[in-house]
Amino acid sequence: MVDESNDQVKEELQEEEKPPEEFQEGIGSPEAEEQEEIIALRKELEDLRLKSEEYLNGWQRERAEFTNFKKRIDREREMAHQNAAGSIIRRYLDVLDDLERALMNRPAQGDGASWADGIELIYRKLLATLEAEGVEPMNTVGQPFDPNLHEAISQEHSPEHESGQIIGVVKNGYLIGDRVLRPALVRVAQ
Repeated sequence: MVDESNDQVKEELQEEEKPPEEFQEGIGSPEAEEQEEIIALRKELEDLRLKSEEYLNGWQRERAEFTNFKKRIDREREMAHQNAAGSIIRRYLDVLDDLERALMNRPAQGDGASWADGIELIYRKLLATLEAEGVEPMNTVGQPFDPNLHEAISQEHSPEHESGQIIGVVKNGYLIGDRVLRPALVRVAQ
């Protein structure tokens, strides 16, 4: 019985010397703590990397959107300028037409000849001014009829021209850049 109680006392002493299980896990494993810290830091780093990519993508989208906005504003400003210039220039085209008609009926010689020379000089100056603004007369005679550029006022039978070809111009058409400032009034072959 004494042996049994000695054995029992020895077992109790050994159990008292052992630290509780919750302390045993942490003892002797600083590597485990470092590993956990490394894993936590890697996760935090990955989260930050994802967030920075998100911010970078957002910034790049906004920058592209702003660049497109600037381009659109520049195009709209240019169109507004062309529209304003076009409306003013259209008014001068009627004056140009009047000068052309006056030059077609100019006297050959005499008192009116010097006066007609002055009209021709004014006509050329006005034409040069319009050309400096990008206005160009359309070349229409002999061209195929295009409803985007021409306005047909009559169709005539013409053995020299193909059907749909312009045979005469009643009123010149003008372009400013690629836009039609005024369509040409034309006669078209039937």
